[in-house]
Amino acid sequence: MDKNDIYFMKRAILRAKAAAKCGEVPIGAVIVKDGEIVATGRNMRELRKNSLLHAEIIAIDRACKRLGRWRLHDCTLYVTMEPCPMCAGAIVNSRIKRVVYGCYDQKAGALGTVFDMSQYPLNHKYEITSGVMEQECAKLLSNFFAELRKRPKGNKQ
Repeated sequence: MDKNDIYFMKRAILRAKAAAKCGEVPIGAVIVKDGEIVATGRNMRELRKNSLLHAEIIAIDRACKRLGRWRLHDCTLYVTMEPCPMCAGAIVNSRIKRVVYGCYDQKAGALGTVFDMSQYPLNHKYEITSGVMEQECAKLLSNFFAELRKRPKGNKQ
């Protein structure tokens, strides 16, 4: 495992922890260009009542705005959990060069677990590195859902 991958995954984990503090599923993302974080994101679906606001989508949107372009061909996305089909589509459309993710998503993982978006004959191919700090990322999710199950029904916050 590359030391830079661990460093940037730790930054994504910080974003995931910030999401959890707000009652969101703890998933965080950072986008890196030339060794510098250019954008971050965390889940905001509950807060903003918008199903599109996944950590990856927010980070991609912010990176495009900061860099002033939609092609992120020289960027790496670090995300604490394997992207879903929607986010995998956004990765293709934004032309991200490389995706590094922590834990696998057994229910909706679109980079190898349920299916692998990168294996389809799409107009963009990207590198995938999986399992970076997998245990730490998975523990954030399992702890979050364990706490959620302890709460009375109807009280999700």
